Amino acid sequence: MPEIAEHNLAEFSDVFCEKNVFSIEQTRRIQNKAKELGFKIKVHADEIVQFGGGELAAELGAASADHLLQVSDKGIEEMAKAGVVATLLPCTAFSLKESFARGRKMIDSGCAVALATDFNPGSCFCESIPLVFALATLQMNISIEEAITALTINGAAAVDRAHEIGSIDPGKKGDILILEFPSYKFIPYHIGVSTVEKVIKKGKLVFDKRIGGRLC
Repeated sequence: MPEIAEHNLAEFSDVFCEKNVFSIEQTRRIQNKAKELGFKIKVHADEIVQFGGGELAAELGAASADHLLQVSDKGIEEMAKAGVVATLLPCTAFSLKESFARGRKMIDSGCAVALATDFNPGSCFCESIPLVFALATLQMNISIEEAITALTINGAAAVDRAHEIGSIDPGKKGDILILEFPSYKFIPYHIGVSTVEKVIKKGKLVFDKRIGGRLC
């Protein structure tokens, strides 16, 4: 880690805190050292068993805790108090045939929830944001509006970027998707397909489906 910090090769330190992986104490030791070196903190927590990862993420002041399929009520409460973003990965639960994370409980407890794919060749070989959206709303009882928030400003907060991306505000980078739907309420209704009509990146149109796709 000192070598990585010296050469500015990473911004975050992330530890897979789980039974038979890194213990609570190992994770605490690694992440406290990472904080001394100037890294921001993330924790992969409580995916397979209830392990205390959510509570540790709160203790460490992590930017986010990911997975949380088995997180305890105490862990949810402490993450909410500490401002830890709960990054939920419904396609992983779907692929592993596991129960979905308790997104409704987390939101109702005051915890900021983000959504992501967890795209990887081991447990979730899926990069479909439309499928993530559908599973979050249809299987996790997250409202359409909450899912949009989870995939935009809360996702930005999970990587400490909410000050520059994640919402359409003066001074931010101007990253915008325009969909073909007549209403945002169609997003979980037309399941698992891309309906992106235009992509604007930093205020510049970079994709337009109507004129053949990518522009740069």
